[in-house]
Amino acid sequence: MTRAAHPPMAGGEFDRDAATRLDEAALDAAWAETGSRLLRLRDGEIAVRAADEHGAKLDLVPATGGRDADRLYLGRLAGDPVFAAVATEEAPLGAEPAAGWLPPFDFAWKLPEVEAEMLAVAFALTAWHRSSAFSPRDGSATIPANGGWARHDSHGGEHFPRTDPVVIVLVEHEDRLLLGSNVLWESGRFSLLAGFVEAGESAEQAVVREIEEEAGVLVDDVRYVASQPWPFPRSFMLGFRARLVEGADPEALNPDPAEISELRWFTREELRDPAPGIRLPMPVSIARWMIDRWVEEGDRGRAADGGRG
Repeated sequence: MTRAAHPPMAGGEFDRDAATRLDEAALDAAWAETGSRLLRLRDGEIAVRAADEHGAKLDLVPATGGRDADRLYLGRLAGDPVFAAVATEEAPLGAEPAAGWLPPFDFAWKLPEVEAEMLAVAFALTAWHRSSAFSPRDGSATIPANGGWARHDSHGGEHFPRTDPVVIVLVEHEDRLLLGSNVLWESGRFSLLAGFVEAGESAEQAVVREIEEEAGVLVDDVRYVASQPWPFPRSFMLGFRARLVEGADPEALNPDPAEISELRWFTREELRDPAPGIRLPMPVSIARWMIDRWVEEGDRGRAADGGRG
C-alpha cells in the first residue's frame, strides 16, 4: 500500500475557522446552527460510531442545551460547526456511542483524513485545558476563552496551548535502517529513535545529539521530511532523515541503558515482512509512515531496475 503524501492527522483538510473562536456572539451562533455537532472524549478515549476492517467514523452528537466555556470549538466539518467536550459517567453528553469509547491508537489511521485531524485538535485542546487550570506565572485560577483556544487569568494574562517539539529520526546506512526498543516497551517492539528538542537548540542539532546519546553513533546529512501533531498529550513530531558519518562502524552501537533496551539494523525485506515477535510502530504514527515510505523507496528502485537486487 502506498503511503499518503503526509503523515496521519497532518493533511490540512479540517477547517479550523479561527475567526469564529474570537467572537463570543459567533460562537453562540455556531452552537445554535442546525448542523452543529459535539465530539465527546473520556479518559483518553473518544466516542466512535464505527471501527472495523472497512474504516472508522467518529460519533458526533447534536449540540444541545446551552453553550458554556467547556465546549471547545474545533472548527467546521463539511461546513457544520464541531465542538468538543469531556464526558463523564455522570454527564455522558449523549447516548452511548455505537462502537463504544476507544483510544485513538486503535483506529485513528482508519478515519477519513479530515476526522483524523479533528481528533488531533480535540485531544490537544482537552489535554492542555486539563493541565492549565492555574496560571504558571502566579498560580491564580484561569478560565477558558476564545472558544477553548486560550485561558485568561484574573490579572488579564492570556495563556495559549503548549506544544513540545520532538525530533524523530530515520537513520540509514547502506540500505539498512536503525530502530530501537524503549526500555518501557515489551520485547520485540521497535521504532525510530526520537527525543525532545532542548532549550536553545535547533531541530537539526537535536537530531545529532539524540542519536549520539541514544545509540552512541554520529550522524550527518540531516534532512527534514515532514511533521505530525501528536497530541498525547502535547507533542509536535518533526521527522528527519540522517546517515552515519563516513567511516563510522555501524556495529559500534552503544544504547543508552536508561532509555534503550536494544538497537538493531533492519533491511527493507525485514521491515516489509517482519519476523515473528517483531512489532513495528502503530499505523497512526509518523514513525510508521516514515518506515513504510523508506521500504517503498526500495520497492520503486527495484522496479526501475527490472526487479534485480
